[in-house]
Amino acid sequence: MEKLAADCGFKMPGFASWTAEEWKSCGHEYDEIRDNKLGWDITDFGLGDFWDWGFGLFTIRNGNLAMPDKYPKSYAEKLLAMYPGQKAQIHYHVAKMEDIINRGGNDIIIKVWNGSKEKELLDTDVTVYTDGKKYTAPAGTEVLLHPGDSITITPYLFHEFIMPTAGGMALLGEVSQCNDDDNDNFWYDSRVGRFPTVDEDEAPYRLLCTEYPRM
Repeated sequence: MEKLAADCGFKMPGFASWTAEEWKSCGHEYDEIRDNKLGWDITDFGLGDFWDWGFGLFTIRNGNLAMPDKYPKSYAEKLLAMYPGQKAQIHYHVAKMEDIINRGGNDIIIKVWNGSKEKELLDTDVTVYTDGKKYTAPAGTEVLLHPGDSITITPYLFHEFIMPTAGGMALLGEVSQCNDDDNDNFWYDSRVGRFPTVDEDEAPYRLLCTEYPRM
């Protein structure tokens, strides 16, 4: 993912390259990174099958709905990367609206359905917004995003990321309202979750956003 971002000309913030050892010397001046879960993340949706279901993420900026006085940002930005053949589990958000942008590399497919408050996939036409274009499409429509293209994901819009099996990795951007991964991800498949279990069988190359040492 680091190499893909560099190849696409996307410059990462400085803390993206910090090692676990460097994190030990970071004081309270970096609490915004800790409290708002900025930085590296990875998921397999708790299924233990990363190469079929998963992606890597880096949260660049975010507010905090639990501490709005301390962190009043109402917006967030993420970078995501997916390998050929990977998919992301079907989900929607209740509070967050987001744009998913193909930043470079391979194409990506975003499959969309309307969702009910009971987390049902509805067999109704979907209103799709892509780069200033608004149109209506059948439930389950696959929207193809070439590098540079984007789609707006509105609340209660179920969406699934699907990578082609050939053509290399894709670098994706997410620009959204304040992000709350703990409370605003609603999965169609009740078995899955947002944060995976990691088997620590070697020293970490980068700390994940859930692993920072506290002061």
